[in-house]
Amino acid sequence: MKALDVIQRANANAFRSKLRTTLTALAIVIGAFALTLTNALGAGVNSFMADTVATVGVDDVLTVTPLDESAPAGDGPTVYDPDRATLSGGGMGAMGSALALTAADLDTIAAVPGVLDVSPLRIPSVDFVQADGSQPFEVSLGVTMPGMHVELAAGDNLDFATDEPQVVLPVSYVEPLGFASPADAVGAVVDLGLTDATGTSVTQPVTVVGIAEPSLLGSAGAIPNPALTDALVDLAAVGRDPGAPTVFAAAFATYDPGAGPTATEDLQSALAAEGFDAMTVDDQLGMFTSVIDTIVFVLSAFAAIALIAASIGIVNTLFMAVQERTREVGLMKAMGLSSAKVFALFSVEAAVIGLLGSVVGVLAAMGTGAAISSALSGSLLADLPGLNLFVFDPVTVLAVVLGVMAVAFLAGTLPALRAAKADPISSLRYE
Repeated sequence: MKALDVIQRANANAFRSKLRTTLTALAIVIGAFALTLTNALGAGVNSFMADTVATVGVDDVLTVTPLDESAPAGDGPTVYDPDRATLSGGGMGAMGSALALTAADLDTIAAVPGVLDVSPLRIPSVDFVQADGSQPFEVSLGVTMPGMHVELAAGDNLDFATDEPQVVLPVSYVEPLGFASPADAVGAVVDLGLTDATGTSVTQPVTVVGIAEPSLLGSAGAIPNPALTDALVDLAAVGRDPGAPTVFAAAFATYDPGAGPTATEDLQSALAAEGFDAMTVDDQLGMFTSVIDTIVFVLSAFAAIALIAASIGIVNTLFMAVQERTREVGLMKAMGLSSAKVFALFSVEAAVIGLLGSVVGVLAAMGTGAAISSALSGSLLADLPGLNLFVFDPVTVLAVVLGVMAVAFLAGTLPALRAAKADPISSLRYE
């Protein structure tokens, strides 16, 4: 009996009892379905995050914040240190009393080898945005990184070199501000209102250069260019005590990513030695991806449990098949079929059941994923264009099928060994 004959015979034997094979394969279907769907979910979300980083176009900037080395080891409060700069001490108000960077800190960061340029993160507190003839609407300012690009519905990205105040507004503000479309809003002048240090409400006119699509990294607020940020900071400082220190929540340190990941890690270590925490955009997204990967791992564990239950079903099915075909096995061995070929017959039969269940499970997962993505794209995911919730990588899908077949093959080894060791004379006498 040749290898092809073994496969054909094993395939025919697998469907001798269609109901039993179907019920056994059903457990495999559930496991393969869950495993494929969870892996596709993780791949889809992580792919969207990677695409978002590529769209933003910032890969040479470290976000630097102060390290709180005085934080207590337990859950108790931190001892007050009047020499430490905090955001509450710098007129940042609602931002709390977290540690802040001073001008001296910026000089220290700039002096670290590998840092090409340093710019402080300044986010003035804005009260509202108002177009000509519209009502004022509450708005916040988003974080602007050097060289940042935003996914736009209309218009252009910010010009970081111009002295003209510019802003990119979220698409959700277009209609409330009285514009017919995102393109209609581009080029318009709107007013940003804020309260200065004397408590007086003042406004800053600014040109809308773009309308932002919602994205993972984008915020629900307006995104200013440096010229607008400077103008708003100056307005907010009117009436402020000249002796009050100027502090910043964070700073952006530009570096050369082409030097390689080792050089980047060395730079981060050097900044840490100076008392600063430095993170790349990938590092910040890594916190999201680690959560997603953990969820995927937990869901995959449940799928693995289903596959273990399925393997027990395969063992039971093949033990029953061996018992039912005892005389047949004895006859084949009496006619010269080797124990290895008998073992192969039942092992391949188990693999056939695994192939059937895994293929059906994978196809069901792909269909379900497409249906869910289609349903959510017009509702919950409508604000995240470009997000494909489930990404079915061909290599991953093939790995699931082959992995399930391997599990099924291993589950079939015990019944196959029993059949291979059967004595032909005793088997022929079996009633």
